This record gives sequence, structure tokens and C-alpha cells, in this order.
Amino acid sequence: MNKPVDNPADPFKKALAEATRTMADDPEMTVAYSVDPPGMNSEGVRLPQVSRRMTRDEVMLARGTADAFALRRRFHDDSVSAKYAPTGQLARDIYDAMEIARCEAMGARVMPGTATNIDAKIAQEADRRGYGQITNPQDVPLATAAGYLVRARATGRVLPASAQNALDLWRGFIEDQGGGTLETLDATLPDQAAFARLARRLIADLGYADQLGDDPDRPEEDEAKDQAEEDEDSPESEGEDSDEGDESEASPERSQEEQEDQSEAQVTMDDSADMEMGDETEAPEGEAPLEPPPPAPYSDADPNYTVYTTDYDEEIRAEDLAEPAELERLRAYLDQQLEPLKGAVGRLANKLQRRLQAQQNRSWLFDLEEGILDAGRLARVVANPTTPLSFKWEKDTEFRDTVVTLLLDNSGSMRGRPISIAAICADVLARTLERCSVKVEILGFTTRAWKGGQSRERWLANGRPQAPGRLNDLRHIIYKSADAPWRRVRPNLGLMMKEGLLKENIDGEALEWAHRRLAGRQEVRKILMVISDGAPVDDSTLSVNPASFLEKHLRDVIAMVEKRRAVELIAIGIGHDVTRYYQRAVTITDVEQLAGAMTEQLASLFDKDPRAQKRGAWRKAG
Repeated sequence: MNKPVDNPADPFKKALAEATRTMADDPEMTVAYSVDPPGMNSEGVRLPQVSRRMTRDEVMLARGTADAFALRRRFHDDSVSAKYAPTGQLARDIYDAMEIARCEAMGARVMPGTATNIDAKIAQEADRRGYGQITNPQDVPLATAAGYLVRARATGRVLPASAQNALDLWRGFIEDQGGGTLETLDATLPDQAAFARLARRLIADLGYADQLGDDPDRPEEDEAKDQAEEDEDSPESEGEDSDEGDESEASPERSQEEQEDQSEAQVTMDDSADMEMGDETEAPEGEAPLEPPPPAPYSDADPNYTVYTTDYDEEIRAEDLAEPAELERLRAYLDQQLEPLKGAVGRLANKLQRRLQAQQNRSWLFDLEEGILDAGRLARVVANPTTPLSFKWEKDTEFRDTVVTLLLDNSGSMRGRPISIAAICADVLARTLERCSVKVEILGFTTRAWKGGQSRERWLANGRPQAPGRLNDLRHIIYKSADAPWRRVRPNLGLMMKEGLLKENIDGEALEWAHRRLAGRQEVRKILMVISDGAPVDDSTLSVNPASFLEKHLRDVIAMVEKRRAVELIAIGIGHDVTRYYQRAVTITDVEQLAGAMTEQLASLFDKDPRAQKRGAWRKAG
């Protein structure tokens, strides 16, 4: 009699692992199955778990993911990719998406059966992100659309419906700007280096040439010659003021007139400084006093970060953005929508609570007249029956004085299930942490308008001055302050379900705002968790400033927070690799994993010895 198979999925998983190694032409590659997000490293690949039921969706997703990783292993060279990779984040995302599409298209040519499997993977991902229902191209990353377009043109296959809808929103723009470049796509597909050069040209066509960095094919002697010519042409005073050089790099698109104005302003400031230093130097009678000092910078992290106007920004409580009856209605809608998820989140929250409570330091009071019988001292009673019984009582000390801030991305790309799950997770975790005497603050960030709002209207009325800096009206929302009892503000999270609330995301200023709020509190330990699904995006700002303007500021703010160490910073990215920005970060590919990621990351922070954390023992996750 044949021995029964313990798990019906095991034969399939074994066969898929062998096929993946063969397809990748790497017999030593490890293939594992996990509920964690799929991934690939130098050792092997991690595929989605296949349950005992082996549903069609599970099988097709596992096969499509395995084929995609195998083809990338076979047709991708990391050294070539690194040589041509752009330096800017947006350009790098487009570059990576196009390279992944190239590898999958090459697989479709060599092994046609892989195309159907990868179509299933693309369809599942596009459906999960809601691409089938969107009508605004801003709800689809440009990099994703570029990858879809490369695959469609290279294979001639029709994309799954949701992915096709996402591509159609961007296709006209991409082909209008880079149609000529894409004409040579088929010829460059087999050669990764040639394709990388094509990708760089397309990125430049799309308006991100400033993020490409140096030309990797440029001979070194030409670079040295150009550098020497620049040194000869530059005035002797150039480079003496490092601050001025830094500012020039931060704003490469400024006009010549603006730079000349700044030079004149610098001379004026230098003259003023000389007048202040010399005691004998006095302003002639009747002459105006010295000008007041320049205003404080808008950002502590980057003094060169500029904002056109803050007159229309708002920091507002959630209850001030909707009537109480509307908040109750929205909260009821949120509860109803996520009723199936609350049980799983609740179990994770209970697990977190047990782990936190296990960290509390407990001590005992002995030799009491009442309490719990002290069995360890019964021997004295046996030896001398006249000795009274001894009792003890457990004394709980307070959990270490801690406050946690949850900063939630309220941008339009979070619309739908991502924002719903983020809201319910914040709800459950806030209640869990408060039961452990940990104070919790919940904040959200977005903008008041699409395309700039009143800030842009003022900029247009003033003649469109160049390099205006941030050009939109911020909206920073306080859903729950750290000192507010949860029962009093519970309806506030329903506001995230309000139609029209979610707009643009300017992450750097939001992170700096949340950090200032935390730094001003009296608690001993401060933790800031950021939940976001993408890089900073604001069309109004990026259309009139360098493409990396908002991203650079975010990186500067993160560096400041992590350097000061007054606040422990951690981030969770939903479908977006936040490990590129944050030292302590984890990236999830499915919003359904958010609850587990939040509880696990918070628990890991509390599990660590605080002294070890100060020495940097905490390592990047994900």
C-alpha cells in the first residue's frame, strides 16, 4: 500500500521548485514558500505559500511569481544594471520596472508558456491595487505604467484588464514624449546594456533627465577634460563659500537672473556683517537701520528647502473636518467594511499585548499578613509550628514611560482597501497599547487640494516666480492626540472614509511635523511609525521644481531624525520599498499583511534592550 501524502500541495511545490531552477539555469538556487512577501536574493527565491486546498488563484500566482523570478535570474546582470542605474528615485523606479518587463518579455520569446503564468501574476497584483476601477493617472505610478508598456510592446500580448486600464491612463503621455525612443525597443531587448541605455533615454524624454546622473558610457578622459575647462572658466572666488555651492546644487533650475540677485544679496549681507564687527563704523545720520535678519528656514533638516507660502496650510483635528453625525456614520461604515478582518487583527493585538506585558518588571512584597501564601517559607512553619504563616503580594511597576505616534499616509493612492486597513489597524493597536499604559497618537497627512490649491493660485497671480518651492496647501490631521482617551476619539478614524479627503502626499514636512510633536513630550521613550505606500508626490510642486525636490527633503528629514535619536523611527511601506529611505523599515507587498507587520515591528522594538538600541543594535527589517 502506498504511503498517503501528508500535504496534497507538496508534490506541486516540489515540481515548481525544480522547474524554477531549470528555467533560471541555476541548479543550486534555493526555492522556499512563505506567507511573507515574495522576494529574491543571491541565494534563491521566496514564493507565495500554497495551501492544502491548492486553489487556482494560489497555483497561478505561485507559478507566475516563480517564472518572473527565474527569468530575472536568467536574463538580468546586476553589474550591468548598477552601471546604468539612475541616481534619482523616480527615475530609478522607472528603470527597474522596465528591466523587469524586459526579462519577462525575453522569457515569453524563449519559453512562451511563461507568458500566461506571468499574466496571472500581473492580473492579481493589478486587481489587488484597484487598477481596474481608477480613472485618474495619478493613482498609478508612472514606473508601473512604463513597465506595462514595455511588456505589451515587446510581447504583443494584451495585458490583463486591470493592468490594461492602468496603462491606458498613461500610454498617451509616454508615447507622445518617448515614442521615437521606443521604436528601437525590439532590437535592444536581448542586450541588457543597450536596453539600459534606451531606458535612460526614455526617462529623459519623460522629463527626468536631472535624475539620471553621469553618463556611464562617457570616456573618463572627456570627463576630466570638461572638469578642467570648468575649473579654468570659473571665477577665483567660486568655491570659497561652500554654503553657496550647496544651494546651487539643491536648485539647479534657477535662472541666471535669480542667481545674480542672490549674489547681490550675499554682498549686501557681507557688508552688513562688516559694519557690525567694527565698533568705530556707524551708519550715517538719517540712513535706514540695518535690515532685519532673514526669516528662519522652513525645515530644520534642510535650510535650503523652500515653501512658497504657508498661509493656507492647516493643522486640524479630525472632529473639525466633519460633523459628529457624519463621523459616526463613517465609523460605522469602516467597521462594517472590515468586520472579517477585525478578528485576525484582534488576535495579533492580543499577542502584542502579551509580549508587552511580559516586558513589565514585577517585584514581590514578602512577610505580609495577607495575600498569596509564600510556599517558599513553609519550611519555617513546619520546623516551628508557632511561626505565623507568611504571605506575599506581587507588585507591578509601571511600564516604561513610552509614547507611540502612528503617522498615516492619507494620499489618494491609499484610497480603498489600503486606507481602510490602515485605519482599523491604528484603531486596534491604539487600544492595545493603551491597555499596556503606552500613550498613542494617530496623525495623518495629505493636502487640501489637488494641483496646488490656493498656494498655486497666488503663485500664478504673482507672475510665476521661478523655483517657488513647495506649492500646495498642506493638511495635517490629528485623529487622536497622545493624551486623549481612545473612547472619546474613536469615531475620528472614520474620517479616512470621507470622499475627497485623500489627495497629494508631501512626506518630508509631515514627518518633521510629527517629530516636533513627539520631541516636545515628556515621555522617556518616543517611537514614531510611518505607514506609506509611495514616494512624496505633488504635481504642482514637482512641475516647477527639480524632480527630486520633495524626495530629497524627505531623505534629509529622515537623516535628521535618525541622527538625533531622540525618537525611534520605523516605517512600513505598502507596495513601496521604504527601506531605501529608512534605516528601520519593512516593506509589504499586500495590504492584508499590514496588521501583522505593524504588531511585529512594534513588538520587536519593545523586545529589544533600550541600551542596545542606543548602540544601534536594531537592524533593518524586510
